[in-house]
Amino acid sequence: MNNFIVSIIIFAVVVFVIEMLLYAYKTIRNPDSKKIRKRLKTFSYKERKNELPDILQKKVLSDVPLLNKILLRIPGRQYLDRLLQLANAQYPLGAFILLTIFLAITSCCVSFLITRNKVFAIIITLLLGGIPFFYLCLKKKKRIEKFQRQLPDGLELIARSLKAGHAFPSSMKIAADEFDDPLGPEFGETLNEINFGVNVPDALKNLTERINCPDLNFFVISVILQRETGGNLAEIIENIAYIIRERFKLYGKIRTLAAEGKISAIILSSLPFFIMLALYFTSSAYIRILFSDPAGKIIIGIAAFMMVIGILIMKKIVNIKV
Repeated sequence: MNNFIVSIIIFAVVVFVIEMLLYAYKTIRNPDSKKIRKRLKTFSYKERKNELPDILQKKVLSDVPLLNKILLRIPGRQYLDRLLQLANAQYPLGAFILLTIFLAITSCCVSFLITRNKVFAIIITLLLGGIPFFYLCLKKKKRIEKFQRQLPDGLELIARSLKAGHAFPSSMKIAADEFDDPLGPEFGETLNEINFGVNVPDALKNLTERINCPDLNFFVISVILQRETGGNLAEIIENIAYIIRERFKLYGKIRTLAAEGKISAIILSSLPFFIMLALYFTSSAYIRILFSDPAGKIIIGIAAFMMVIGILIMKKIVNIKV
C-alpha cells in the first residue's frame, strides 16, 4: 500500500516538473508568445460561433498537447478560463490544474500516513488542493478593487480630454497611457478592438465582460446612450466620476462603523479553536474523547455546522453593500 502511494506521489511530481520545464523552455525560446497568447485569449475566453476566424477560437490551456486536449474537455473550463483572465494570471490553466493535483495528492498521502484518519486527510486535501484557485480568486478580487479605485481618476481624465477637444477614443487612449494595470491595459484593449473594426458600443460591452465592476457598467451605459440620444458626454462622465467618489466616501464610513462587528465576528469564530487547542495541551485526555467517542464525533459535527451558519449570518450582517 505504501509503495503504491509513493508511486502516485512520484508520478504527480514528475508530471508537474515536466509541465514547468516545458513552459520555461517555450517562454525562453519565444518570449513574445505570452503576449500573443494573451491577445488571442481576450477574444476567445467565451464561446463564439461564426463570429471569429478559427485561429481565434483555438485555446491553449497547456503547453503539453495531450494535457491541453484533456483540459478542453473538462466541464467548467470556460469559468476557469475566465477566472484566469480576470485575475490576469501569468501562467496557463494547465499549470494551475497540475499544481492543484500535485498538492491534493501529496497532502492526502502525507496526512493519511501521519494521522491514519481518512476524514482529516480529506479535509487537508480539499484545503491544500484549493490553494491555487483560492489565490486566483483573491488576485481577481484585488485587481477589481484596484480598478474601482482607478476608475474615478480615469473618468475625470477622459472628461477633461473631451473638454479640450479630443474625440472619445483619443480620450480613452490618454487614460490608457497614464494608468497602470488594470485600468490602463483594459482601456488599451478596448481601443485595440475599436481600431480593428469593432464598433464602440460592442467594445465597451466587452470591457464590462472582462472587468466585473458595477461602476464601469454605469459609464458604459451612459456612453452608449449618449451616442444614440446625444448630450454633453464630458459632463455626463464628470457626474459619474463624482458619484463614484461620493460612493467610496460613504463606503469608507460604513466600513468604519462595521469594523467593530467584523472584529467581534472574527473573535467569536476563532475562540472555539483556541479553546480546543488550549485544552489539548493542558488536558489532552479530556479533549481526545471528542475524537474517539462516537457521541463526541456527532457533537463536533453539530458544532461545526452551527459555527458555519453563525459565520454566514454574521458576515451577512456586517457586509453592507453601498
